[in-house]
Amino acid sequence: MGEAEVHRTVEAVWRIESGRVIAGLAALVRDVGQAEELAQDALVAALETWPREGVPANPGAWLMTVGKRRAVDALRRRQTQDRKVAELGRDLGGDEFTPDFDAAFEARIEDDLLRLIFVACHPVLSPIARAALTLRLLGGLSTEEIARAFLTSEATVGQRITRAKQTLAAARVPFEVPGPADRAERLDSVLEVIYLIFNEGYSATAGDDWMRPALCQDALRLARLLQGLMPDEPEVHGLAALLEIQASRTAARTGPDGEPILLNDQDRGRWDQLLIRRGLAALDRARALGGTPGPYALQAEIAACHARARTPDQTDWARIAALYAELARLVPSPVVELNRAVAVSFADGPAAGLELARALAEEPALARYHLLPSVLGDLLAKLGRHNEARREFERAATLTDNARERALLLDRAAACAGQKKS
Repeated sequence: MGEAEVHRTVEAVWRIESGRVIAGLAALVRDVGQAEELAQDALVAALETWPREGVPANPGAWLMTVGKRRAVDALRRRQTQDRKVAELGRDLGGDEFTPDFDAAFEARIEDDLLRLIFVACHPVLSPIARAALTLRLLGGLSTEEIARAFLTSEATVGQRITRAKQTLAAARVPFEVPGPADRAERLDSVLEVIYLIFNEGYSATAGDDWMRPALCQDALRLARLLQGLMPDEPEVHGLAALLEIQASRTAARTGPDGEPILLNDQDRGRWDQLLIRRGLAALDRARALGGTPGPYALQAEIAACHARARTPDQTDWARIAALYAELARLVPSPVVELNRAVAVSFADGPAAGLELARALAEEPALARYHLLPSVLGDLLAKLGRHNEARREFERAATLTDNARERALLLDRAAACAGQKKS
């Protein structure tokens, strides 16, 4: 295996194993920042050693072993060897640093991963800081990759990650799974971060591409990981179901030149049936666990309505409208109401949808939200009011920062201009 191939292998292993390595080390040193530094040391060691000696049979375990040794060395340097090694042994259920250390360490990794997720997604951090830190610690992405994903500078991302670690340290955020009293709120924060990462990949807010599929894949991987770590949480399965079904449309959402293809114009034969089956299975699991469906499970139910329809005409829009109404009661939001207006327009006609959408025109939260005039333009066009529709599409185009979406909106405006004047 050549050096370039070894380096690619190291990168692939790091993407898969970095979260586990950092989680295990954080459990030892009780400091996320230090744990990442130790894991990075192990990564550098792999880049230096594997080209000479070959890739080990269990590369993840190799990284963990090197990281543990560096952690123990660091503890020995800071304080006396006997006291710190004894404490480390007691923390792991033993009296001293012996081969049993490894078995105890491996047995704790899944718990440590869950702890790391809750720390990286702690509400003391801003949503964008949580997303960057999560992608760094659990997604295995470099600062450069995160910057490219969010279309910002590497320096900005580096500062966000550094400040996030400093904030966690200053707030003395414990490396633990929250207790019952805080668990629901903290889990909401975790789910929000994964959802944010997916959405930025699914419908990019800025840039030249409408989608950034790599971010969707990172979010999917995190959602699946969380399913394994928290199998009894319905909303975890609800979020996974939503992301699986949404991701199933990826190949059909853009044309040959990267241009957007809207839902009802997509070739449904290109939807990924394996992802749909995974999503529906996760939704069944969420239902089986019982309780009132949460916002992610409700959105997954909506996505499932689309996934089950072989053609746009077979879509159960009445059910989708009812689900949006339920979602609006659970988490009141003008964006949810706008989606409900679209569903109502398909269920009861464009005039009914337009009435609901018009009522949102004064919502401050939607003042610069490009999808409001986009929806208004679509409904006005369906009603034959082409001049009004053109103005709405043009207004929407001025509000989006995504070049692909802007081009689509301007094309729709031009199409309206070519129609008979209304």
